[in-house]
Amino acid sequence: MTRVLLVWTDVFGPWPWRIAVVACAAWLLLKGAKRAALWAVTTVTVGGLLGLAVKVIVARARPHLPDPVALAPGDSFPSGHTVNATLGAGVIVLLLLPVLPRWGRRVAWAVAAFLALSVGYTRIALGVHWVSDVVAGLVLGVAVIAATAAAFETWRRDQGRRPASPVAEGVEPESVRALRE
Repeated sequence: MTRVLLVWTDVFGPWPWRIAVVACAAWLLLKGAKRAALWAVTTVTVGGLLGLAVKVIVARARPHLPDPVALAPGDSFPSGHTVNATLGAGVIVLLLLPVLPRWGRRVAWAVAAFLALSVGYTRIALGVHWVSDVVAGLVLGVAVIAATAAAFETWRRDQGRRPASPVAEGVEPESVRALRE
């Protein structure tokens, strides 16, 4: 079971999410959706740096178990794996929403939530984070996405675009034509 948890936490860890978001951003650039690509990279970068800054400021020690199944370096609060899984999954969903049917949007959000929560679970089950570290990672990831999506929506409206709901339509609903070509 420990091996499964380690593989899961590595496959859906910070670097795979960063690479996935940068790959999506590159694809968006090729499709002409520059603003959405900029939003994606900015969100993941800001969220990752904020998570790291909070880790340094709080400097909370990791759990010390009598018979640990895994070890991790650095400070504990918030869980960087959880922050990055939340950011990566949330950003990718918000980029893809314009091209998904209504049922697909629900499935995408459910998969994103599952991935973020399951990564958080692995960190607790492996004994390298406290529950509060994972909760803080989820909250920080969602807060960064919400803040950057709100800022992006304000930018869209300032450019004369119609008001949109990012949670339902994605961060740039106008990109649907470019994404389908």
